[in-house]
Amino acid sequence: MLRVRDLRKAYGSRQALAGFSLDVEQGETVVIMGPSGCGKSTALKSIIRLVQPDSGVVTWRGRDVSDMSADELRAFRRRTGFVFQRSNLIGRLSVLHNVMLPGAMAGESMERARCAAYEALEAVGMAESAGAFVTGLSGGEMQRVAIARAIVNRPDLVLWDEPTSALDPMLVIDILTLMESLSRSLGATMVVVTHEAGFAMRAADRVALVDCGRVVEEGPPARVLSCPSSILGRRYAACLAYSAGAQKEKASGL
Repeated sequence: MLRVRDLRKAYGSRQALAGFSLDVEQGETVVIMGPSGCGKSTALKSIIRLVQPDSGVVTWRGRDVSDMSADELRAFRRRTGFVFQRSNLIGRLSVLHNVMLPGAMAGESMERARCAAYEALEAVGMAESAGAFVTGLSGGEMQRVAIARAIVNRPDLVLWDEPTSALDPMLVIDILTLMESLSRSLGATMVVVTHEAGFAMRAADRVALVDCGRVVEEGPPARVLSCPSSILGRRYAACLAYSAGAQKEKASGL
């Protein structure tokens, strides 16, 4: 389904990607984890050419994304949802009109775009705010609207670029719970960049650990995050063990 081979990308003297490779099968949810600055977001954006890699190949359903014409690339992007770290909503538009944009840009009738937008807003629990302007929403509500916009066209592929990183801790759980629900209900292929190991354990089919611009370990989350073979994996396992131990001590009153 999605094949990424040997992506390389440099920003001046900094090598963001250094041979990044990943396969994602149809309907699979793959979580990408790694330290800040390791190339996760660059890899995700390279899939739909928001970033142009220096070399390497990305194929979607056997088609080389780098060889797509402008029309083909637009069609590919219309069938791909992208959720950014920040919501990137248009402040002068209402919630409904923000979510209608992908359908309107794809040439759908206004009525069809409106119906699809209401359905997407219902899925993320924001239908009652359809008429509100996004400038009056909380951070968590804005991200829910951004998610509705990403899924409004019922995409085949959804890319999530650390969608909870800009949120207050109290809001993170709400968005992660929504993401987990959508991973089951959409039936789309999903690639999620996140630091949230708990989400990976619950929602991912596979976890890919990235360090210094390449995948250093991948596999089922229970193995990668509990019995890792890489140095980075062992660091994550230690963090999870520490967190579990702290919770146990708190529960026992120590």
